[in-house]
Amino acid sequence: MDGRDLVRSVSVVGAGRAARGLRTVRAAWRRKRIDAAGLPRRGPERARVPGQVQGVEPGPGGGLIRFSRSELRVVVAANGAVFWGWDGAGPQPSYALAGSGPEPDPRAVLEPDKDGGWRVVAERVTVVVSRHGAVQVCTPGGVTLRRDLPPRWWEPVGGGAARWMQRSEVAADARFFGLGGRASGPRLRDGAYRLWNTDPGRAFGPGEDPLYLTMPVQLVVADAGTHLVFHDTTWDGTVVLREGEEGAGSGHDRAGSCEVRMAGGPLRCWVMVGTPARVLLTWAALTGPPALPPAWALGHHHARWGFGSEQELRRIVAGYQERGLPLDAVHLDIDHYDEHRVFTVDQERFPKLPVLAEELRRDGIRLVSIVDPAVRAEPGNPVYESGAAVDAFVRDGRGRTVEGVAWAGDSVFPDFTHARVREWWGGLYEERLGQGFAGFWHDMNEPTSFSAFGESTLPRSARHALEGRGGDHREAHNVYALCMARAAYEGLRELAPRERPFLFSRSGWAGLQRYGGTWSGDVATGWPGLRASLSLVLGLGLCGVPYSGPDVGGFDGSPSPELYLRWFQLGAYLPLFRTHAGLQAGRREPWEFGDEVLEHARVALLERRRLLPYFLTLAHLARRTGAPYVRPLWWGAPEDRALRDCEDTFLLGDGLLVAPVLDPGARRRTVRLPRGRWYDTVTEEVHEGPAQVVLDASLSRIPVLARAGAVIPVRGTDGRLELEVWAPARGRTGGGLVVPDAGDGWDEPEIERYVARRQGGRVVVTRHREDGVAEPPYPVRVRGLS
Repeated sequence: MDGRDLVRSVSVVGAGRAARGLRTVRAAWRRKRIDAAGLPRRGPERARVPGQVQGVEPGPGGGLIRFSRSELRVVVAANGAVFWGWDGAGPQPSYALAGSGPEPDPRAVLEPDKDGGWRVVAERVTVVVSRHGAVQVCTPGGVTLRRDLPPRWWEPVGGGAARWMQRSEVAADARFFGLGGRASGPRLRDGAYRLWNTDPGRAFGPGEDPLYLTMPVQLVVADAGTHLVFHDTTWDGTVVLREGEEGAGSGHDRAGSCEVRMAGGPLRCWVMVGTPARVLLTWAALTGPPALPPAWALGHHHARWGFGSEQELRRIVAGYQERGLPLDAVHLDIDHYDEHRVFTVDQERFPKLPVLAEELRRDGIRLVSIVDPAVRAEPGNPVYESGAAVDAFVRDGRGRTVEGVAWAGDSVFPDFTHARVREWWGGLYEERLGQGFAGFWHDMNEPTSFSAFGESTLPRSARHALEGRGGDHREAHNVYALCMARAAYEGLRELAPRERPFLFSRSGWAGLQRYGGTWSGDVATGWPGLRASLSLVLGLGLCGVPYSGPDVGGFDGSPSPELYLRWFQLGAYLPLFRTHAGLQAGRREPWEFGDEVLEHARVALLERRRLLPYFLTLAHLARRTGAPYVRPLWWGAPEDRALRDCEDTFLLGDGLLVAPVLDPGARRRTVRLPRGRWYDTVTEEVHEGPAQVVLDASLSRIPVLARAGAVIPVRGTDGRLELEVWAPARGRTGGGLVVPDAGDGWDEPEIERYVARRQGGRVVVTRHREDGVAEPPYPVRVRGLS
């Protein structure tokens, strides 16, 4: 414990929270002692590079290339994804991959290249390996998308995990996106980004990094093409990005660069190339399709830490009902627990929770429960006792249960990397279902253990099963929440097999979409926090997690009426639309901000309700194609550099363009339009792109435009589905996809395809099926026809 740690300890204890403060000091000391005894000491290291090519061994999809000091396995999959692994690393075992991974491409050929190198030639991609171990990914036309220089390892002389570094080069015009949830995105500027899921312990803004959900997944967009790169290792790491510079016609371009440094784990990589849509389709095929939320989860959610009682919750619900405001879900935070103990209910404040849940359900409102992983280490606590009986909790190197500090006090943590523990934990949700909860909100699962100094998580030397391989928290930390989500999802599939599970998780890793979504975490109240909210949703969608959203209004403080309204208007067009705030924050109900804000919020809520069939269609398309609901403006035209640099506007599916107001006082805003004709959805005014236009952004609305020809499923005034069709330009056709969904269950409804054509002065809409063309089975409303 150094002087800085001592100062932190004193400040924690002296801050009026003595009991918890002392616990966190003890926890920090305990963690330091455990790591001092359990972590290998970093001694002398030996640097290593691959050396020169010695020989090859062809195999399915590619082969093995042997160097003097390492070997490289290169495989091109049948879907075009490229895998390579150094030191013999293969695709499995992996927490990211769904199943065993894709089949190798039988047509891919390993053949000699110039200067003693080798290459794998496939239909969609060519991989060139130099004689020193540089790996180059090229389009079939020979254009280089990325070049990974020979890697370098630093191996402890006495044995142990080797750290490694990989430098890569991309085109000078390339732009970087992804790396999980980043508040400063969605485009990632020059700088270092850490890969270690972290609870910042306070409300965060755009400058905070890392946050709760990091992933070694980058989407790189350049004139030559788009590619996704995934470094499949769960260890702590850092990615340093540097955008390139073009030489203004002089021919002296500086390539963009990426440097990945990992504290351990295999050096293995996946690369997918193509259009953004093809890349995300391949990524979803590799890591699993996104979970399909029930229809109610695509509505409006209201949450707060501090509802406090059944009476308060009823008061909030009544406030929505009396004012005619749609409400689909209410979330209960840790204050509904009995002394913060997970899988319990405070019977004094919520004496008849199942009755309340049933009454709310009859009104179309579901209850969602927070679930933390920490279990109070207390004899007599049923969760603790049952977990101890199956040896569920993380232990240290000496076999002792690791204790930390959480909201429930001294706590232990399940090892979700063990199948037996996941099965036990999944069964605990039976208690939640019995209380009437319909959805689940995973929090504090980085995992967080309060600490007076140092990291607020488990000791790095803590032992984990890692599916029988064994290892420590250095390897397990980043996938802890992913495995917790798997435990809940699989448990809910068993307990309620007819219902689609709904869960979202603060932390996670590559593949989280298989089990649910995520949210922003504790984003700071303020205009920068509003802007960060959009960045997080866009960035996560490009990493394969399409369902996410922020705390509308921010987690802390009290937003001004204008800020609250602008956040609310943005949230109405994001997948997870949830108001939420912390215990000491101001109110977040729309009527708390005055009559004007209430009426404008009502418009946003009713529009979200009207667009529910569109959101359901986007959810099904995300499951089948991997495409996010919320897409950057360049989604359909990644070669458009102006669109690549636009971060304040987004596409909602193919049909709508949303331009939120992100600055105070703005009553008009400039909107960049992609190519094509766009209609203002309020005025039906026509705008032609590509262009920049200035649109009305009065407090009553944010600009939303519809693509000419778009066919959008909406909810009619009678509650039934109808088609809203925006007139195609003369001589053009349009169309759209519709997935009619009853709202829950496991049926796979047909994707319906509609085409819109101009015929004289009217628009004709037809449904196209394998057996021919037919009239739409729904009412059609044509807009924008002049």
